[in-house]
Amino acid sequence: MTAFLPRSRPAWACWSLLLFALSCGLTGRAESVAQAVPLFNGQDLAGWECITPEKTAIASVCHLSPGGVLVVDGKPVGYLQTTADYANYRLHAEWRWTAAPGNSGVLVHIATGPLDRNLWPRCFQIQTKVARVGDLLPMAGSAFAETLSTKPGAKTPQLDHAAAGGEKPAGQWNTCDIICRGDTIEVVINGLRQNRVTKCTPASGRIGFQLEGAPYELRRVELTSLR
Repeated sequence: MTAFLPRSRPAWACWSLLLFALSCGLTGRAESVAQAVPLFNGQDLAGWECITPEKTAIASVCHLSPGGVLVVDGKPVGYLQTTADYANYRLHAEWRWTAAPGNSGVLVHIATGPLDRNLWPRCFQIQTKVARVGDLLPMAGSAFAETLSTKPGAKTPQLDHAAAGGEKPAGQWNTCDIICRGDTIEVVINGLRQNRVTKCTPASGRIGFQLEGAPYELRRVELTSLR
């Protein structure tokens, strides 16, 4: 009895199938990758507000330069925040100190108004303070699973950054990429992973930038949705 063997496909058919498969794969990949969306529109401060004890107007503490860079005065003490809530995203931002390096931070998962010292909300701060860039601070009752670097009951609890030498001097642009997926936050500064925390509470909220007395500039503040 002769066994049945399938006939070989001609070469052109094999190439057609291969090209079809590749095109399907590329199409699927393109549909699954979200586009980065600017959080500052480059024209005005729509979608943002300023939170300070003095109820300061946002236009009095920062402005957009003709090149689309946000110039931040740093005073009075408080923070800028989005008017919308976000979850499951990658936040990219670039900052530089325009005078002597100072103190500020990126806030994620802002879930309340001012609580701590009648100023800071419940959120997580990614530190941009000189020599402390990449530290992660649970603020005003927020929490994560990892053990803090500070002593129990510390006034300013924090988890120290992992790698030394990850920040640039005044006048040079630094980059931060903050990946918030589910209840996990990961922090990358200038290409170096500096922190990662899990079981974060809260796990969503507004996004902000601190005002702590020192002027600085922001650019390329972009959000990419993580599906």
